Amino acid sequence: MCQKTQERRALLIQHAISSLLILLLTFGVIQRAMSQTDRYIIDTKGSHAFIQFKINHLGFSWLLGQFNQFTGEFHFDDQHPANSSVQVEIDVKSINTNHDGRDKHLRGTDFFDVEQFPTATFISKTIEQTGDKTGKIIGNLTLKGVTKLITLEANHVGGGSDPWGGTRHGFEATTTIQLKDFGIDYDLGPASQTAQIYLSVEGILHKQ
Repeated sequence: MCQKTQERRALLIQHAISSLLILLLTFGVIQRAMSQTDRYIIDTKGSHAFIQFKINHLGFSWLLGQFNQFTGEFHFDDQHPANSSVQVEIDVKSINTNHDGRDKHLRGTDFFDVEQFPTATFISKTIEQTGDKTGKIIGNLTLKGVTKLITLEANHVGGGSDPWGGTRHGFEATTTIQLKDFGIDYDLGPASQTAQIYLSVEGILHKQ
């Protein structure tokens, strides 16, 4: 083997080692960042969490409803909120507007088509702090098989020790979505093209 070939091979090996070290260091930084966030399970069992919505009815009033069944968790770094994250999965069949006939219609193909799309999800991508207790949670909402980037205007309600020896943090958030963006194009009139969504969640610190 000639000297130039040996030198090229040595340089390639050195480059590969350097790249591996950079990759390991980067992975270490990510792991440390993740380890600094505490994991909280959204307290749906204790009914300390709600996903509600309202939509205008003919321009005359507001129709309110909620999803009774959902699960989720969030990772929260109170020192560096941008490191936090949240994910939620909703059982769309659990929609409840306090009217059985309307709820059956909403579960059908005119609206949510729950037989084909039984779940909706929200997975955060970035969090931007806007104040001491406020921020924007930007992430992907998947509803009726369509995924769109939305922004939740969030507020940290409070947190600390609970009476049962645990630790909790609570948040509320709002957003407005265009129904047609998610394939819901049933004609409800010009006043009913959007839905306002309100979330209130309380998370319990997961002890490993």
